[in-house]
Amino acid sequence: MGLKGFERRLEHAVEGVFSRVFRSGVRPIEIGRRLTREMDDMRTLDVRGRSITPNSFSISLSAEDHASFADFADSLARELCDAAREHARDEGYSFVGPVETELVIDDEQRTGMFAIEARFRESAGGAGAGSLLLASGERFVLRDQITSIGRLPECEVTLLDPNVSRRHAEIHQRGNGFAIVDLGSTNGCTVNGVRITDRELRDGDEIGIGNLRLTFQAS
Repeated sequence: MGLKGFERRLEHAVEGVFSRVFRSGVRPIEIGRRLTREMDDMRTLDVRGRSITPNSFSISLSAEDHASFADFADSLARELCDAAREHARDEGYSFVGPVETELVIDDEQRTGMFAIEARFRESAGGAGAGSLLLASGERFVLRDQITSIGRLPECEVTLLDPNVSRRHAEIHQRGNGFAIVDLGSTNGCTVNGVRITDRELRDGDEIGIGNLRLTFQAS
């Protein structure tokens, strides 16, 4: 599903452009397929018995192919990260840190060829993987520091909703996971429709703050 979603999004977004530009070069869907194969091939079990897979990917391209992707590099990197997250959810894989991809020039690569180096890379401070998907589609990657959520501009996640308190809630790292803590907000917080004061988060949990909905993803 992750790769199909990646392919479908590219078709609707920029694949038409790619089909004209990359007739003899690397196509994005080829990178997506190789990346998910690397995840499958390198998966292993951690001490807790979880099936973990690489979360950091370096994609080596020829200078010509790298230049061809220049106008779409950020969009492609985001789509590849999303494809990896979706593939991990479909297969029941876990990550040891945030998913990240980079496109690099490799003078040894010929046009139309590429290589992927996949690595297990922990977050700073040993935090597990986690992110908040906002209603706008923007993704906020959680780190080991406390993440504040509220209406104030200085909050790490600022939500422009009159029903959101100035400092509404915080996301804390706990062990290898994350928890949400309500800060005594006027309208409270919910997780999957249930009002909470302090709750550990699980992959796919829907967080309600004011009139807005955020999704926690453990990837």
